Amino acid sequence: MISFGGGSSHDTAKGIALVAANGGHIRDYSKGVHLSKKPQLPLVTVNTTAGTASEMTVFAIITNQEDETKYPVVDKHFTPIIAVNDSELMVAMPKFLTAATGMDALTHAVEAYVSTAATPITDASAIKAIELIVNNLETAVNDGQNRAARDAMQYGEYLAGMAFSNASLGFVHSMAHQLGGVYDLAHGLCNAILLAEVSRFNAKQVPERFVDIAKAMGIDTAAMTQEQAVNAALEAIDALSEKVGTKQRLADLGVTEDKLAFMAQNALNDACSLTNPRKASLEEIVAIFKARM
Repeated sequence: MISFGGGSSHDTAKGIALVAANGGHIRDYSKGVHLSKKPQLPLVTVNTTAGTASEMTVFAIITNQEDETKYPVVDKHFTPIIAVNDSELMVAMPKFLTAATGMDALTHAVEAYVSTAATPITDASAIKAIELIVNNLETAVNDGQNRAARDAMQYGEYLAGMAFSNASLGFVHSMAHQLGGVYDLAHGLCNAILLAEVSRFNAKQVPERFVDIAKAMGIDTAAMTQEQAVNAALEAIDALSEKVGTKQRLADLGVTEDKLAFMAQNALNDACSLTNPRKASLEEIVAIFKARM
């Protein structure tokens, strides 16, 4: 099989390839991780965004429109045999798509770096990804024909994919999945809206990790306290999101408070929540949603 496009194209192809080889329904493989018994059909992914990194990860995101849920399926057999990234296929991406997919990639890197499953290998990939994305996303958004920025973004999103495919993710993705399932909002936009707020919650557990993230974002932390460095990282995340046009309020996108508890419960049940560095109650997840309303 060959998939051409971004995350939705690749995830659809992964689901087809896995079920074709193993039988059943794709939801059968969401009740745990690495549940398939046989390799999927050989899959070549040609990527056009930077990006979800779905062209090379063990993740596929599935939407069930019947019950308004969106959930990850994690399976080692999802990994394509060849992944193609060529910035020539990305120069025509519209500004919003460049921004949303770029913030998605930044979220992958940040969540992988603070994950409870992080390792020195995933850390190295995540930190370099943060550096590349922060230094090039705004240019890629405003000057889409800039090959250097596009090249840097494709390397950044790929490194972020290497990081989270091994270290997994956290509450940003768990919560963003629910916004996508209920309101059909762009995944990268949801991540961009939630990233700083979830990071503020997580920083109470792993502040030293966010100091490292601040440094990767180019912030001089030498004269700062740990708390100041953490806050600087959070402010820089929101500032980048604002510069590229993804800092929006959930209420302006049609999100209503009557759905928050439903989405919060599904977020806690999402597989990505397993590796978030700080545990949360239903009420705490609702509060994070409300902070971005």
